[in-house]
Amino acid sequence: MSTRRRGLTESTRSTTAIAEQQQREENQEEQVRDEEEEEEEEGDEEKLEEEVAEMAKKVKEYRSTLPNQLKSKLSFLLASQRPQFSLSSHVSPSRAASHEPHLLQGAESCSENPNRELAAGDDDRTADDIKLLTDKISNNISAMPKVLKRMNECISRLDKLISSNETIHPAFKRKKS
Repeated sequence: MSTRRRGLTESTRSTTAIAEQQQREENQEEQVRDEEEEEEEEGDEEKLEEEVAEMAKKVKEYRSTLPNQLKSKLSFLLASQRPQFSLSSHVSPSRAASHEPHLLQGAESCSENPNRELAAGDDDRTADDIKLLTDKISNNISAMPKVLKRMNECISRLDKLISSNETIHPAFKRKKS
């Protein structure tokens, strides 16, 4: 039996040695796979870092150019919607240039082409529009003291309510600045 035991122990040893060898090979394969995955992850990280750098560059470029583009487009849109009044008979070009240069454009367009015939209705309409505009402005200016007085009265009433510690709806509370 001792030979049989020896044979069994040797076969068990050889089986365990084979199993250990297989385990080592599996561990090595696993390590190789892990290293490959790490290399792929590093490659992915580098790719992502490059993309982030490109995006940052684009954002910086947009931040530097976009405001100027928006400003020019907005000023163009506002200029195209602004009515062109003839200033040749109403305002001197030197006064228009010093106070409101955009109004001078209308005067220059009229003076550049003196042979341009305006319909009688257009000239009257322009004069009526200017008169109406000046009347509205003068009415608004004359009403300003009354509006300011009413605003001050309302503010004083609100201050009085606040000091009386009554419940006031949040919409009527003054924001602290």
